Amino acid sequence: MSTDGQEEHVIEIENLVKRFGDQTVLDGINLHVKAGETMVIMGGSGCGKSTLLRHMVGSLHPDEGKVRLFGEVLAELSEEDLDEIRKKFGILFQSGALFQSLSVGDNVALILEEHTDLDAAIIDFMVKIKLELVDLREAAHKFPAQISGGMKKRAGLARALALDPKILFYDEPSAGLDPVTSAAIDRLIIDLTQKLGVASVVVTHEMDSAFTIADRMAMLNKGRVLMLDKREAFEELRDWPEDRMSELTEDQKLIRQFLRGDAEGPLTEESTGESSYAADLLGIDNSKLTGGRSIQTTRRVPNPDEPKSFLGKLLPHRDKQEQDKS
Repeated sequence: MSTDGQEEHVIEIENLVKRFGDQTVLDGINLHVKAGETMVIMGGSGCGKSTLLRHMVGSLHPDEGKVRLFGEVLAELSEEDLDEIRKKFGILFQSGALFQSLSVGDNVALILEEHTDLDAAIIDFMVKIKLELVDLREAAHKFPAQISGGMKKRAGLARALALDPKILFYDEPSAGLDPVTSAAIDRLIIDLTQKLGVASVVVTHEMDSAFTIADRMAMLNKGRVLMLDKREAFEELRDWPEDRMSELTEDQKLIRQFLRGDAEGPLTEESTGESSYAADLLGIDNSKLTGGRSIQTTRRVPNPDEPKSFLGKLLPHRDKQEQDKS
């Protein structure tokens, strides 16, 4: 799967910045993908993975920076030219995104019918080839509701392959699958990359899958690329011994925690320290309420003249009668 440094860059991302309102979702992303390699993009929820993928397929345009596919800057293309670029890549959506009213074979055929002038007999021939690539030819006449989740993923992949793309984008290909089916999808990604020579970009947070299929990996956090390197470099960091943690930078410690799935570490500290409950609930700084302490007692010195019970607050004379009895 691996390629040398002289291979063509089919995807080039330069200083990509994307904002939604006053929130910066992608903050200076630099990334390239070579023909014939598998690039895994990973990170926690909300780190910018899906937003980055949407830029690569041209559904979003940068606020700053450039995204190039096959040497073309996507944001500078007309809609017609962008459609031509899109014919050169395929997308496997997280859910498979099959048309429920069409059979598996018709889902694949639809792409060929819409974007080519091939005769029906040739299209039928091509559909069988694509389904055979994903070991699904015998299910061509079944509908999506009649097949399993793993089969839906493979059917979606056959459709993504319909136009013989040079790039395949995978959005969480293992999501919702059992371990055996997930491993089969991983094997399929590897086989297709090797047999067809396509560049594969895989967005995932499934570490077993990532380390199985990747040539190179990119770790995102808060819209930044913390690390971009070969799979072996990430494996070394994942297996870094506990007694040598002081040798790692804070970013490396964060990446290591993510790769290992540890419950404690920089990622956990970030998530618990980003905002106080009071600030979120009341819209004001917690320190103004508590003098800087994050936890304050909710008890107070009782006022003897104040009704003690909830009912007493509504019916003060009742509490007074209870006190007189005692």
